Amino acid sequence: QVQVVESGGGLAPPGGSLKLSCTLSGDSSGDIFGVAVVGWYRQSPTEERALTASITYNGVAVYPNNKRGENVSGRFTITRDNAEKFAYLEMNDLKTEDTGVYTCQVVSGGRSYWGQGIQVTVSS
Repeated sequence: QVQVVESGGGLAPPGGSLKLSCTLSGDSSGDIFGVAVVGWYRQSPTEERALTASITYNGVAVYPNNKRGENVSGRFTITRDNAEKFAYLEMNDLKTEDTGVYTCQVVSGGRSYWGQGIQVTVSS
């Protein structure tokens, strides 16, 4: 059974940094991850879950705009290591509005695998 495992997160002050990690475990996880699109979604008490950043199998990163027309480009960086089956979301210059539950999604072969979500809290 394939599982998405997330780590990182926690509490950071405004202007601080955090790094999230996402990996895939289970049978054929290496084959699945190597061709997958990986995305990080954020959900908060005031906003529904929305895509924050995604990266293709060959490293093309996308940072879509939210409903306010803002994106995290320039503050967040999504990367991946296919050999190690890891994707990362490095978050810098954090703002209070970045607070939420971040969930990793791995999409491969027409299937979608979701992590449990990890809490990120930005507060002084």
